[in-house]
Amino acid sequence: MLVSINADNPQGRLIQQMVDILEDGGVIIYPTDTIYGIGCDITNKNAVERVARIRGLDPSKALFSFICQDISQITEYSKTINNDVFRVMKHNTPGPFTFILNSNNKTPKILKNRKETIGVRLIDNNIVDALVRGLGRPILTASVKNEDDTIIEYFTDPHDIYDRYGKLVDAVIDGGPGGTEPSTVIICTGNQPEVHREGAGKLK
Repeated sequence: MLVSINADNPQGRLIQQMVDILEDGGVIIYPTDTIYGIGCDITNKNAVERVARIRGLDPSKALFSFICQDISQITEYSKTINNDVFRVMKHNTPGPFTFILNSNNKTPKILKNRKETIGVRLIDNNIVDALVRGLGRPILTASVKNEDDTIIEYFTDPHDIYDRYGKLVDAVIDGGPGGTEPSTVIICTGNQPEVHREGAGKLK
């Protein structure tokens, strides 16, 4: 199912339709402020494993991130955030950043890695914001790649994404053209935030 949703003013009826899919354990593809993402409700283990299979990853080793609605929700899944990390997050979100934090016991086990860390995002995109708020829980996010190429490329046209993944997921949201550069990854597990991967985001 390919669903066109207005990027500036998402239609409530269509957002609810996507939220219903997520609540039922479904998998959707959606636009972000960087590249298109594929995801599900983080509390549904079967759905998370399904995303891993679609991406050709081992669920026990996949390093997935998830999207929260605000910093307050992030703190529900992470250990105490120090003042320096909080300041960086506050000044740069929502935006094209993934923050790596120490996880706590509320984080679903399937999303934890051996280092007991998680990747979290606060995305500057009205559609995703509406989805996360409608669901009331974070949404898993993994990049949608063109796996047919030896060089990593990211789909920018949602119709191309639908042609490639439409039969593997429950819905693809057409929210306009996607970007070609992934998020900037910031390691926040020490005393000072450190840039791990340069991407679309430039720290303020």
